[in-house]
Amino acid sequence: MRLPILFSIIILLSACGLHDSNQSLQTRIDSLQKKLDNAYKPGLGDFMSDIQVHHNKLWFAGQAQNWKLADFEINEIKEALNGIKQYCTDRPEVKSITMIDPAIDSISNAIQHKDAQSFKSSYIVLTNTCNNCHHATNHEFNVIKQPDTPPFSNQSFKAE
Repeated sequence: MRLPILFSIIILLSACGLHDSNQSLQTRIDSLQKKLDNAYKPGLGDFMSDIQVHHNKLWFAGQAQNWKLADFEINEIKEALNGIKQYCTDRPEVKSITMIDPAIDSISNAIQHKDAQSFKSSYIVLTNTCNNCHHATNHEFNVIKQPDTPPFSNQSFKAE
């Protein structure tokens, strides 16, 4: 008779402790969720500005036939495009972002083959595709062109 009472008391005490533990865990989860909700998340414009810089540097790397740098720059563009797909899903423009994939593949292929002529024509297609996407997403006022000057004066684009 004493064993069932003792067992009941142990279960009751355990249940009280479990409730406190669950409440503590829920409080921690809620706190972490609030931090996540308020954490910095890059916007579409942040990614697009990043792409614009790498698009510029890509041109000068290709013109100098610095294929290692050109490969680096196209991969930076790919990384920014992946960031858009990951962090900007709430933007309707993101639905059109895949239109750039064939142009990216084409210029990547030209870089891998170290083909200066193919690079130049692929770069033009890439630039036109950017503008086509801007038109399709009602951002036609944002016109991209082949750069005239490097974005930074402290970088050499010559292959070492």
